[in-house]
Amino acid sequence: MRLRYAPQGEPAYRLCAIDDLERSSMSDSNTLRIAIIGAGPAGIATGRELIQKGFNEFTIFDALDAPGGTWRLHTYPGLACDVWAHSYTFSYAPNPDWTASFVDQPEIQAYLARCASEFGLDPHITLNTRIASAHYQEGGTWLVQTSTGESHEFDVVINAMGNQHTPLFPNVEGMDSFQGDSFHGTRWNHDVDLAGKKVVLVGSAASAVQIVPEVAKIAGHLTVLQRSANWIMPRGKKPYSPRQRELARRFPAIISLTRWWQRLLMGQVEHAVTIGHKRMGQFEDMVRKFIGRTISDPKMQEELVPDTHYGCQRGLVSDDFYPALTRDNVELVASGLQQVTPTGVVTADGHSIDADVIIYCTGYRIMDFDRIDVVGANGKVLAEVMADDPRAHKGIAVPDFPNYFFAVGPNGLVLNVSYFITAEKNVETIVRLLDQMREAGHHTLGVKQDVFDEYNSWMNERFARFSWGSSDCHSYYRNAAGHAPFLFPGNFKEYRRLHEASGLAEYDVS
Repeated sequence: MRLRYAPQGEPAYRLCAIDDLERSSMSDSNTLRIAIIGAGPAGIATGRELIQKGFNEFTIFDALDAPGGTWRLHTYPGLACDVWAHSYTFSYAPNPDWTASFVDQPEIQAYLARCASEFGLDPHITLNTRIASAHYQEGGTWLVQTSTGESHEFDVVINAMGNQHTPLFPNVEGMDSFQGDSFHGTRWNHDVDLAGKKVVLVGSAASAVQIVPEVAKIAGHLTVLQRSANWIMPRGKKPYSPRQRELARRFPAIISLTRWWQRLLMGQVEHAVTIGHKRMGQFEDMVRKFIGRTISDPKMQEELVPDTHYGCQRGLVSDDFYPALTRDNVELVASGLQQVTPTGVVTADGHSIDADVIIYCTGYRIMDFDRIDVVGANGKVLAEVMADDPRAHKGIAVPDFPNYFFAVGPNGLVLNVSYFITAEKNVETIVRLLDQMREAGHHTLGVKQDVFDEYNSWMNERFARFSWGSSDCHSYYRNAAGHAPFLFPGNFKEYRRLHEASGLAEYDVS
């Protein structure tokens, strides 16, 4: 027996027993058995697209106890989306009930769980099940094994695990010697009481700008270690009144117009990260003015202005991070972490700081292909193929891994639109290819090596146009080998055209 996800009212959920999910006896020659790994936004979008195209033999596996992906996994204080709420939704599932222009984690997770139910995915979701491996078989199928040793056979595997999962810790001496409590911000330890404590927070990027204002309210003293400054725009969060939400429910065009306007503004990000474009300087000036309005100390102002171009590091938004740094119980130290001692930390410039608690806000391993042992055709190991040079064809496929797809793979994310928009386009292409393969009577497809090489060569010529892809940028957008495997080097219109041109001709089929 297995456990499947099933709703029991809102917002509570229950687990129910179901029969074993092996369904080969139920399948006819035209049926594809599909495994989706991950029940976050990309996995939910994949499931919906499969149902829309008439695929019903699929299972969405997730290691957590409810849908939502990163929005179920992470629970740190202040956690919220840095994209406008009405834009951070599935294009086909607007949400008139958002309580503000930017919303926190609980609302987003509840929205995703509700969408999974409304899309008809509940019978397909298997929770509390971590996938450990996926091995390609000679007969053209995939043997998928869970962490508890259960094995299942599928024709297709779609990796929808996302990239904000595996915490990245600094590589410094003494981390195990610390005598107080320590944890990564993305694995928040709610059992640790920070009230009145001396807290050292390592990092000043995406999670830190949300955590710092909340910790500053309760800590006795908070020290923020900033190795490098980030470009932080004001968020401008505004609550939506009950009246506004009612109007959005009654007149859906209000949401459509809001999303159109927000997408127009988000489109400016493409120009702001383009080397030599005037919009980059305008964005940088806006941040400098924001710092000047919020921070009165000239030394701190200087420390908070990045020494990189806008977009080299992830652009951030926050209304309260800068004000939090001016509190009497908060200190900004513009230096990285060099060493952890039993009683605190030593910074890169040699200062010792005592701490009761250390919180590491040091990001993720964003291309962690070793999370699952994936072995494709000819014994190719995905983690090894992707180790130093993660690449994919149009963000979804890699040679030697037939019928294995990424919902959002290397260079499969476009900066100037919401994550949902790109993910929807990726899975739309994947399911369309599977539909074409099914209609043509084929069983497997894998991207051709020459097509893969040509596409990636074309991309290579474009990375240097953008601040995040230039050789002088050192951030999580670029790996140790100097490759920029995260973002697509262009805008969504270009990306959409590339995907709309995709077809079986780009793939070896059998």
